[in-house]
Amino acid sequence: MLSRRGALLLAAGGLAQLSLPPAAPAAPGGRAVDRRAEVAGVLADRARSLPARSGLAGAEAVYRNLVVPSGPASAGGPERLTASAELALRIAGYDEYPVVYPRRIELVRDPGGWRVEREEAAGGPPALWDLGPVRTASGAHCLVLGLADGPDPAGLVPVGDRAVPAVNAVWGGAWPGRLLLELPATEPQFARLLDADPAGWTGMAAVTVAAPGAPRHTPADRVVINPEAFGRLSDFGRQVVVTHETTHVATRADTRAWTPLWLSEGVADWTAYRDSGRRPQQIAPELTRDVQAGRLPTALPADADFAAGATGIAQAYEQSWLACDLIARRYGTERLVAFYRAVGGDDGQGADREQRTDRLLREVLGTGSAEFTRLWLAEVAALKG
Repeated sequence: MLSRRGALLLAAGGLAQLSLPPAAPAAPGGRAVDRRAEVAGVLADRARSLPARSGLAGAEAVYRNLVVPSGPASAGGPERLTASAELALRIAGYDEYPVVYPRRIELVRDPGGWRVEREEAAGGPPALWDLGPVRTASGAHCLVLGLADGPDPAGLVPVGDRAVPAVNAVWGGAWPGRLLLELPATEPQFARLLDADPAGWTGMAAVTVAAPGAPRHTPADRVVINPEAFGRLSDFGRQVVVTHETTHVATRADTRAWTPLWLSEGVADWTAYRDSGRRPQQIAPELTRDVQAGRLPTALPADADFAAGATGIAQAYEQSWLACDLIARRYGTERLVAFYRAVGGDDGQGADREQRTDRLLREVLGTGSAEFTRLWLAEVAALKG
């Protein structure tokens, strides 16, 4: 689940041993077996040194599922090989499960033995430390990972520390209540961390992503910050962005593929703007301008309306906020939360989403989709005044 407001992918993991596949058939003289054992030892040392090398003090790492090619040594020049492995990392206190990065590792043998000449991502986005040395800043509720040549990560700590209690006030303590943010140095690096086309993410202030390798319902979530777009925001805007993304982290276990984006993005914006004292016209300026010009929606936003670069994406978020604000004001915050969790229930797998949403609206709020849409459209029209 991606959003316009949020954030990241990274971490570090504490495992104890290198996990190896069965040994390949030995070459004459046992060379293949020796090579695998030697490379495993090099990578074990490299994993132990990763926290110090990357700036992630206190993190632990391990390379697992190592695959080393067999065969004779290279002829003419130093012996070289390219191995593959998974780098599993976990940051204590923030990751329930290790974050897993497939890696491609080029090694060369010199008189002192094997050494790593190059390591890179092998499919998927890079890790933050692939882009440069990392520096960290921590607070009561958050940890910020930044690049040494980028913005100071300490500037994000007060924002993260305010976001977590604000989210807890709505969603309770079912989530760990800790936030991990990644802060690259540039917008192109932000796009690289998302493994995305930079053109599609220009203007996005942050994105929340689930780190790879974690079991379903227990992901190691990250908020990745776009330093350029985020840096152009006011202090209030920055707080809204981070609180929005923190809501995605807190509700991850209740958010499923069948959760409509108008609901997941709407509750994140609603939580972020809750108690802000802002009028609806201030929270939804683009939608207000459309209404004043006579351009009114006829239905709640579709999932496609939230795609990066989509026309009218700002209005889609504002319409979604207004829908969730309607639920909270008319039926209460508790029923908004209950409806969200009901929509994310396991019985949604394979069900008709529209029919199921209509049923849950009736069960939790006492009104069906058609009546709820009518009430929402009246709220939209009221923005004109």
